[in-house]
Amino acid sequence: MLAGQTNLLADCSSCFGLCCVALPFSKSSDFATNKNAGDPCKNLQQDFRCGIHTGLRKKGFTGCTVYDCFGAGQKVSQQTYDGISWHDAPETASDMFETFPVVRQLHELLWYLAEARSLKQTHSIRKELDAALAETESLTNGTPSQIQAVDVSAHRATVNTLLLQTSNLVRSPISGKKGRKLDHRGADLIGAKFRGSDLRGANFRGSYLIGADLRGCELDRADLIGADLRGTDIRGAKLRGSIFLTQFQINAAVGDSATTLPDSLTRPGHWA
Repeated sequence: MLAGQTNLLADCSSCFGLCCVALPFSKSSDFATNKNAGDPCKNLQQDFRCGIHTGLRKKGFTGCTVYDCFGAGQKVSQQTYDGISWHDAPETASDMFETFPVVRQLHELLWYLAEARSLKQTHSIRKELDAALAETESLTNGTPSQIQAVDVSAHRATVNTLLLQTSNLVRSPISGKKGRKLDHRGADLIGAKFRGSDLRGANFRGSYLIGADLRGCELDRADLIGADLRGTDIRGAKLRGSIFLTQFQINAAVGDSATTLPDSLTRPGHWA
């Protein structure tokens, strides 16, 4: 785990169940019921723990087992609101629920920036990455009103420029080899058959890999930022050297004991 990513791991025991209240969901293959933003999930207990945590997937709440807040839950609960819950101070509830999604987006950017900074290939842009990381961190430390006023889209666009540079620096030594189609940015690859392919240095930024077959693929230095991996078969895939992969994506995919992951990610329990 990179030093800059340690505080970006979700700690549900220090959170006021914010993802279970602030966020909406619709009845689908991911959720068994409908829920409006700001309404507590029917499974949320008084201690902010999930009453069906061990049986979420069996009871139709697969989406809950996939979600990752990048540590935004405990940041908002314990720092922004000084450890005082929306239950104990109902007047803060709507404000807290608006603040949480903003911090979550900023924390995701912090995750990417921390990873970019750690890569040896980014030495030439290290100062810019450090500055962006510091600025993003400062945005998460404001008051609720200051956080809610952040133009996340504009800030993400600025950060994305550096992340694109990072991607090019990491992939360029291998992505330029002839005879290999490696640019899949934003591509519709739903159900695509890549099994056993050499995808080292490929660009899958924002691509749709839902249900795709990536079994046994080599993905060293492949850029997977924003790729939709719901139901993607990554059994036996070599993902250890890929970049910008998140726990959120891994949780949504289908892997096994032969799947190799970056050190910053953990193997989901439901893979077994």
